Amino acid sequence: MLLWFVIVYWIISVGIGLWASSRVHTTKDFAIAGRHLPFYMVTATVFATWFGSETVLGIPATFLQEGLHGVVADPFGSSLCLVLVGLLFAAPLYRMNLLTIGDYYKKRFGRKVEVLTTIAIVISYLGWVGAQITALGLVFNVVSGGEISKLVGMWIGSGTILIYTIFGGMWAVAITDLIQMIIICIGMLYIGGSVSGMVGGVGAVVQHASAAGKFSFWPAPDLKEIIAFAAAWMTMMFGSIPQQDVFQRVQSSKTIKIAVWGSVLGGSLYFVFAFVPMFLAYSATLIDPKMVADLIDTDPQLILPTLVLKHAPLFAQVMFFGALLSAIKSCASATLLAPSVTFTENILRPMMAKMSDHKLLRLMRIVTLSFTVLVTLYAMNSKLSIFKMVENAYQITLVMAFIPLACGVYWKRATNQGALLSIFLGLTTWLAIIIVGPEDPFLPAQFAGLIASAAGMVVGSLMPTYFGHEIHVEPHDYLHEHAAHPHTPQH
Repeated sequence: MLLWFVIVYWIISVGIGLWASSRVHTTKDFAIAGRHLPFYMVTATVFATWFGSETVLGIPATFLQEGLHGVVADPFGSSLCLVLVGLLFAAPLYRMNLLTIGDYYKKRFGRKVEVLTTIAIVISYLGWVGAQITALGLVFNVVSGGEISKLVGMWIGSGTILIYTIFGGMWAVAITDLIQMIIICIGMLYIGGSVSGMVGGVGAVVQHASAAGKFSFWPAPDLKEIIAFAAAWMTMMFGSIPQQDVFQRVQSSKTIKIAVWGSVLGGSLYFVFAFVPMFLAYSATLIDPKMVADLIDTDPQLILPTLVLKHAPLFAQVMFFGALLSAIKSCASATLLAPSVTFTENILRPMMAKMSDHKLLRLMRIVTLSFTVLVTLYAMNSKLSIFKMVENAYQITLVMAFIPLACGVYWKRATNQGALLSIFLGLTTWLAIIIVGPEDPFLPAQFAGLIASAAGMVVGSLMPTYFGHEIHVEPHDYLHEHAAHPHTPQH
């Protein structure tokens, strides 16, 4: 029964995504839904895109092992990322009327910075999308009672999500995200109520977790511990900001106000609902301590789905796995689309002869197909946990792309030379510590890379110009300048 539900739900969601493809006529429709999304859809797609496999499987597993201290990156850092995007970056980026985040780097700092940051952003998606594909394989394996292997489940999951993403683009992502957000919220609250009834209420679980020290959040008063804590927090909070999927939600909005507050509300809802899977997973320690003990050191990601399969009635199982599949599908579809669009627009398109919008749209779909195959192969061969895949994904954008974005928007003296030096120092410092540094360095690689990136931006922008300075456009001046000279090329 459960497997048939999954199959039917899968077919319906693919059908909805394909129906949405009727709205896609241009690359703007495919990449940013023609900038037509209303407030409720922007909020839904921000929430649903981030509420993925790591939220339902990865975060609870880490919470059981390490407590709140272990999940500082997600949901604390990731939800703050969305709030910061809304409050600090949504308005200036929306005014520039761009197709990708790479277009921003090109207009502000030139072609070299555009290429380097775009490559970093695309690479970062391997870990994030890989986590969703891994989770799909796990879900198909669990609900089929082992009849479908994890590897086959990965290909089934990635292939079916690809079908509606490749045709419907951002419109398909937004419409399915809205439906999936509703299913996630209802499903999580329902299964939460069912489980709380088994353990004597929410208070009993909270009291038990508190007594076990699971609510310990802040690091010990040791400098190394504090730095490691801050590095984990900043990796998700800052490293997730220069991402195409976040940028797409800003650009897809009908108005600036929707772009700002849709991101803030979506991030806030994500933070609140991320605690439901943690509550469910910790409840397992009271309901079935033997099962938890058996899985905690081997595959803690299976604790929550195993709890539901063994102890919840069929309807509760349907609600849980419906919510889980919705979470994974919404996140996977968005994160397949985002790197494919930005790689096509910012890497491939400038290398080719001038092409029509129709040919560019076809190229975006071909790249989406190629990226899906690549990331599925990556997921099949990765040994990292779902949580670690997501957490590690943002290190490269933290050290290469965050400082140029932040300084480009808020520091008028930031130059192309500063951005290039920022990227170079951030990347080389990060790689040096990873490759030749000690196994447990005093400064985590991404933290050291962020400091080096910031220093490179300041020094490179203030020192005499050696690399040449291309004309760039300030985000807050873009609309005014473009209106005054609509046919002037922007470099």
